[in-house]
Amino acid sequence: MESKRWTVEIFVNEDDKDDVTTATAVLYTPSGRRHESVGRARRNPADRPVPEIGDELAAGRALADLGSKLIGDGAEDVAQLAGPAYESY
Repeated sequence: MESKRWTVEIFVNEDDKDDVTTATAVLYTPSGRRHESVGRARRNPADRPVPEIGDELAAGRALADLGSKLIGDGAEDVAQLAGPAYESY
């Protein structure tokens, strides 16, 4: 069985007032495809600033979006491969 490793880098940025956190998740597959997703978290002005919470929410949202994109890519690849095979039957 072949083992593969995919690495995702997450870049987290906070605005100067700790109101908005943006996370960018970037994945490069071994075949050279690049996938990028962005997630954001906005602090309620009534809440005290806790940067770790914004980091977690923004990163989680970026990863969720990345996962959704990968599932979509896989579904498209299956559809492309299955299309001609079904037509020949």
